[in-house]
Amino acid sequence: MKSRARLTAVIAAIILLPLILGAAPTPAAQQQKAGLPVLVTSCGQSPGPVRFQLFFKKLGLDHVYNLQATAADLAAKAKSGAPFKSLVIVTGASLKGMGAAGVSISDEIARIKGLIAEARKQNIRIIGAHIEGMARRAQGAAEGDNSDELSIDAVCPQASLLIVKKEGNEDGRFTTISKDRNIPIISFEKNLDLETVLKDLFSK
Repeated sequence: MKSRARLTAVIAAIILLPLILGAAPTPAAQQQKAGLPVLVTSCGQSPGPVRFQLFFKKLGLDHVYNLQATAADLAAKAKSGAPFKSLVIVTGASLKGMGAAGVSISDEIARIKGLIAEARKQNIRIIGAHIEGMARRAQGAAEGDNSDELSIDAVCPQASLLIVKKEGNEDGRFTTISKDRNIPIISFEKNLDLETVLKDLFSK
């Protein structure tokens, strides 16, 4: 009886150990790393990528900022002998931005589809980002405009990592994508927190 009780205690300890020490981190919580140089672009011509550019400059990280980047840009960089290692696509559509660029959301999705295909061909890490909160979601769009959500659909399920401002995930949209596709997700609260996220992500 004592032997059985001792065995039961050992099994219980093994089961409870993760709870005592802290459960093993999920893929979403594990430390993520991405390589340089990185190409930063947009799906929807929103101003979100500007924030990435500012932090990349501040951190001195090797990057190229191109809101209308195409598969040809990835191919040309590879041909130069210094291929991109990471691709950041910032989601969220701006009707004003697309108008200025002379493109529609359909044009943007087609461009991004080709960009993602080339990135996969070159084994470039694809990072989907949504950093402007609920203001850059359907809830903040004009009536009948779902271009923000179309932008998210085109990018996030195809990414290998998501970077999301918590405010923009109030409805759990990105959490669902992360779980359904087994895609790690890094969340942050304040705009300045993005600097720390990028510093950790792209540090050696």
